[in-house]
Amino acid sequence: MAGGGMVSDKGGARAELYEHKITSYFIFACIVAALGGSLFGYDLGVSGGVTSMDFFLKEFFPKVYRRKQEHLKETDYCKYDNQILTLFTSSLYFAALISTFLASHVTRNNGRRASILWGAVSFFVGGVINAGAQNIAMLIIGRCFLGVGIGFGNQAVPLYLSEMAPAKIRGTVNQLFQLTTCLGIFIANFINNATEKHSWGWRLSLGLATVPATLMFVGGLFLPETPNSLVEQGRLEEGRRVLEKVRGTKNIEAEFQDLVEASEAAKAIKHPFRNLLKRKNRPQLIIGALGIPAFQQLTGMNSVLFYAPVIFQSLGFGSGASLWSSTITSGTLVVATFISMAFVDKFGRRAFFLEAGTEMIICMVAVAVTLALKFGQGVELPKGIGIFLVVMICIFVLAYGRSWGPLGWLVPSELFPLETRSAGQSIVVCVNMLFTALVAQCFLVSLCHLRYGIFLLFAGLIVIMTCFIFFLLPETKQVPIEEVHLLWRKHWLWKSYCEPEDQSEKTGMKPV
Repeated sequence: MAGGGMVSDKGGARAELYEHKITSYFIFACIVAALGGSLFGYDLGVSGGVTSMDFFLKEFFPKVYRRKQEHLKETDYCKYDNQILTLFTSSLYFAALISTFLASHVTRNNGRRASILWGAVSFFVGGVINAGAQNIAMLIIGRCFLGVGIGFGNQAVPLYLSEMAPAKIRGTVNQLFQLTTCLGIFIANFINNATEKHSWGWRLSLGLATVPATLMFVGGLFLPETPNSLVEQGRLEEGRRVLEKVRGTKNIEAEFQDLVEASEAAKAIKHPFRNLLKRKNRPQLIIGALGIPAFQQLTGMNSVLFYAPVIFQSLGFGSGASLWSSTITSGTLVVATFISMAFVDKFGRRAFFLEAGTEMIICMVAVAVTLALKFGQGVELPKGIGIFLVVMICIFVLAYGRSWGPLGWLVPSELFPLETRSAGQSIVVCVNMLFTALVAQCFLVSLCHLRYGIFLLFAGLIVIMTCFIFFLLPETKQVPIEEVHLLWRKHWLWKSYCEPEDQSEKTGMKPV
């Protein structure tokens, strides 16, 4: 088989002994932590809308504004091709990928909660600077502060949710991060719709980023640290007490013992980033740290989210119509997340990746063929063609929103053992933000030069990533997070990376 099986009671697994109840304490902790996704989501939604607002363009990008007015109702692939304009978007993600390495140090040594609080503070500062921006330099500086906030938040929140959740519902709980991301995008689109007609509207849209940051900071003050992190820091009794409160039972000895053993292994690792390069960690490195976060961005979805208003305006929609069309797509993303939350722990991660990937390929090809036949001729798109494109994009969003969107954060957070979890998640965020920034920086110029071919390129990449999942990713549903490493020993490919090290421990020889 290309995938993997469930962890049994062999090999030291204690999964069948775990007990839990859903407590109000657990619900509060997860909801507050998940607010970290709203920072990422609000920015995704608001930045694309702001870059299509006339008052914003007139003040900071007058050349783009004039070109837009000259082709207001025409189809034009190159209407928004401006590298400084795209730098406004992508600078945040370059800042996030750099900051995530500092976040890794904070998360491992001071806990997940500390990173969440630092992320909220930085995001708040960025929102204030952007709201009061007087020139492009202030905009970029503000975006960098926002990026640091997202770097810390995206590094800590998925880990926090995966560690707090019982194994049987870990998929659903972790996807609260994706849900708040989607809700942030959805709310941002409504705010853009309300503010676009006002000369100060873009300032309000950017400044309201302080609201989710404030909520996350205030709520974070009352957050408990995860039992995994407390045990890792040597605070065993506190870790036991938090685990009892989170699980709603005193019978936590089996799970607590797994945490202690994982912590002992973690303490032996002085250089977690270097440890990730070891042969035994090759599956986590290739799948979790590099493959999935890179592929998540290469689906083309974030390009659609960044530039949905810009794309629809380029397709000949008016300014107001384009913002409302992007609101529809972000609403679709919220619906898709609920679908994934409801069924991901029943049908599994692989099923969602593979089925939705097929849908996404079909949608990208359909959009590309439609644009090749009807678009870029300097005339207004027929209404029926415009509606068809919106429907195709919505189906694509619905597929992404229940697969690569939430699972792109869930699966990597499940794969790493405790000793490399913080370092691994930092690389996940770094790779994710690097490809997010590159795609953001290159998308509009690619749309200008490749035209409809950009969507065929994304379709081809989705074919590759779907095969990657089919052959390399084992199923992780309902497997306790500290026992996921046992899956590699059963996988057709990865078992060869685990077995030599197991044998070397018996013989005293090191694998080559």
